[in-house]
Amino acid sequence: MLTVSHAGRRFPSGVEALRDVSLRLVASDFVALLGPSGCGKSTLLRLIAGLDQPDQGSVTWDGGSPAPGDIGYVFQDATLLPWATVEDNVFLPLRLRGLQRNAAMPAVRAVLERVGLQGFEKARPRTLSGGMRMRVSIARALVTQPRILLMDEPFAALDEFTRHRLQADLLAVWRQAGCTVVFVTHSIYEAAFLARRIVLMTPRPGRIDREIGSALTAGPDTRLDPAYAALVAEVSFGMADAVR
Repeated sequence: MLTVSHAGRRFPSGVEALRDVSLRLVASDFVALLGPSGCGKSTLLRLIAGLDQPDQGSVTWDGGSPAPGDIGYVFQDATLLPWATVEDNVFLPLRLRGLQRNAAMPAVRAVLERVGLQGFEKARPRTLSGGMRMRVSIARALVTQPRILLMDEPFAALDEFTRHRLQADLLAVWRQAGCTVVFVTHSIYEAAFLARRIVLMTPRPGRIDREIGSALTAGPDTRLDPAYAALVAEVSFGMADAVR
């Protein structure tokens, strides 16, 4: 789907965020970018999204540039319009593409049902819990049926119970939607639960130290599975080497 080749990014302040980063993304994959705060994970995500450009190297899509709607982006904060209803927040990307409200509502309501928000279409963000606001943000990113969903620590501010619930729900949505997910996190446990490929990044300037594959099929009892514990241990030892 997409290739990052020897990418580097240095900001005008002189901070070198990334150095010589290469990564291949394939269709329907789930990749976690794991590393300490400030290691360039979010910068790499922005390069993939086209929101920033590398100073060195390249980011190349197979078959040319992505079409409108091919990329969905979920930020750490839900970033919802506070005056708009849930369905109007989710409708926003389609409205910006010129779709009429009546024509877009079936897609909006279908994606709200997919993330478990049926019945909350007319609610305002201030009336929702943090987890529900994040569900709205995920629905807004999915409504264009993106080929790739980029997620920048979307569950970091949530309590552990809500976080676990949304992790399981995200996997269900990913399996149904069939898109590629790139998920930024600094949680080893989260990366091990969610991802098929865990990319370990070094402290700034961020480089890819190694990649760890996972054969786990996450479910309700995964966190009690010895295989999950073994994967967490492998990733923990890998991160300990990467940050030295």
